[in-house]
Amino acid sequence: MLPEIREEGGVGTSATKAMSASLSGKRGRYVRQVTGRHNDTDLHVAARAGDAAALRRALDEAAVVVAAGEAGEGLEAVRRAVAAEANEAGETPLLAAAEKGHLEVVVELLRHLDAHGVAAKNRSGYDALHVAAREGHHAVVQEMLCHDRMAAKTFGPANTTPLISAATRGHAEVVKLLLEQDDFGLGEMAKDNGKNALHFAARQGHMEIVKALLEKDPQLARRNDKKGQTALHMAVKGTNCDVLRALVDADPAIVMLPDKNGNTALHVATRKKRAEIVIVLLRLPDTHVNALNRDHKTAFDIAEGLPHCEESSDIKDILSQHGALRSRELNQPRDELRKTVTEIKKDVHTQLEQTRKTNKNVHGIAKELRKLHREGINNATNSVTVVAVLFATVAFAAIFTVPGGNENNGVAIV
Repeated sequence: MLPEIREEGGVGTSATKAMSASLSGKRGRYVRQVTGRHNDTDLHVAARAGDAAALRRALDEAAVVVAAGEAGEGLEAVRRAVAAEANEAGETPLLAAAEKGHLEVVVELLRHLDAHGVAAKNRSGYDALHVAAREGHHAVVQEMLCHDRMAAKTFGPANTTPLISAATRGHAEVVKLLLEQDDFGLGEMAKDNGKNALHFAARQGHMEIVKALLEKDPQLARRNDKKGQTALHMAVKGTNCDVLRALVDADPAIVMLPDKNGNTALHVATRKKRAEIVIVLLRLPDTHVNALNRDHKTAFDIAEGLPHCEESSDIKDILSQHGALRSRELNQPRDELRKTVTEIKKDVHTQLEQTRKTNKNVHGIAKELRKLHREGINNATNSVTVVAVLFATVAFAAIFTVPGGNENNGVAIV
């Protein structure tokens, strides 16, 4: 016969039903007390308060569902089922304790939970390790990793990893702890929007975390999100110049990389009115001050489009001092190509015209030489005239015989 499970203050949950099934054939009666707006059990209340003694009492009281003298296996089955029970928010006692950082309670609950109970997620999609990492509870994260290292690979909402959550919140020690377990590329794992832990740490200016991530994998500096943004694009939206320098030290070439809209870090920093960041970028040898984005705008064009204020004026002055120009002031590659093609066409036309004139002149000379040749032969009375005719004939032949040519029939070889 199934033990009778009765709930006061709420309705039974699937976890409660699972507990009933797991104790099939046992006798007893368990009264489940619920309280609060999410119908918390006594275990939730004790876990959230960090009261390990109260938690143990609640577990033991739940075990009275087993008749006196039953085997210890039955008692533990009850404890396991009660410990895994979720409230209306989908939160188990372990999740409640992990979020608050109550290590002793977490240790106690891990003794009784199976793998499914440990991995349970709340309605928001977070498991216990994830909420502990998000809140920066280093000791709890460490305990849970000792229990199951693979928990570091779990995903929350929008494909968020515990590492991403910890990096975003600035929990450096938790990030380092997770990276120590990282033999499966945690740093490479990205959210649905393509951003990884380095993107978020850089945007928030968490220098220690940025350094830890880059030391683990310097190639992260080149990873881009679905908008084509690198961590440098994210960093220049903030105000931490040291983060910018750390990223560029890891890979100097990233300062030239554009996002999908063609914006370099300089474009972004200008749009965000980050004067100090702009100064640092302009001092880097690889920064192209007049790079064009897809809207055909330079950083100076963007600065001119900003609302008038002290920051935008400062940025325009800074850019001007470093040779920044408006896009219309540049010799655009397209314009240069057009100019080059025009010049080539002009040169070709000139050459053709010159050739036409040369051919005309040559034909005139040839006509005169032929006339002279005829007159010389017909009227030659002395050797001087003959010699003159011969010289003229040789000269005529030379005009039409270009070195390497194979025609001397009176048509110039050009």
